[in-house]
Amino acid sequence: MGFFERKPSAMPEQTESATAVPEPTESGAQVIAFANQKGGVAKTTTTLNLAAAFGEKGHRVLCIDMDPQGNLTMSQGIDPDSLEVSMYDVLSTQIGRERSLEKALAPIKQDYDFICIDTPPSLGLLTINALTAADKVIVPVQCEYLSMRGLIQLQNTMSMIRENLNPEVQIEGILPTLVDTRTVHAKEAIELLEENFGDRVFASRITKTVRFAEAPVKGMSVLKYDPDGKAAYAYRQLAREVLENGKR
Repeated sequence: MGFFERKPSAMPEQTESATAVPEPTESGAQVIAFANQKGGVAKTTTTLNLAAAFGEKGHRVLCIDMDPQGNLTMSQGIDPDSLEVSMYDVLSTQIGRERSLEKALAPIKQDYDFICIDTPPSLGLLTINALTAADKVIVPVQCEYLSMRGLIQLQNTMSMIRENLNPEVQIEGILPTLVDTRTVHAKEAIELLEENFGDRVFASRITKTVRFAEAPVKGMSVLKYDPDGKAAYAYRQLAREVLENGKR
């Protein structure tokens, strides 16, 4: 596990309206956790590419890889085994373990506009740390019935976190991912999401594409690997939604 930092200067330039950029908050960075207790829902892909989209708009972004598999780290061409310091060193305290990440972020929050946290596909100390440190949670959901059942588990987890550790954390939105536009099942799954969660479902849709598998092999986000493709466009659209929500 390790920290990954994306500097704005490393991202391709994009022309955006200045009104799309929210004013920095007094408390510093907005902390966004990406969570779903089911694996294989494009959680790491979404963390990386939304962060990259924020970077394109000139925001200062820090990504944190809380998954022991280190996929977010490897997706940027970094070998986790080569890191001298990792998230293990941040979380190894035995006192107040659920708040270790929150405490570690406090001194650096003014240095960033967004902090994006990738979490493991399970409820454990790592995910609890992320949700305790977060202001908002984005939930990637694969568009199939069995995947959406995990939303009930996450809602129960969020209730527990709000009651005991972080009363302010809220679900920013639910993101349909791995959408196969050719199937009726995907359409019905999105309709079911919208029936149950209303405007908390993002308008952006992340469709299936081989680009998501190819980009990590090159050690880069899909926005850099295929900047003019549909996948990059979808994450730029998602970034606009998140930024506009933050202005309300």
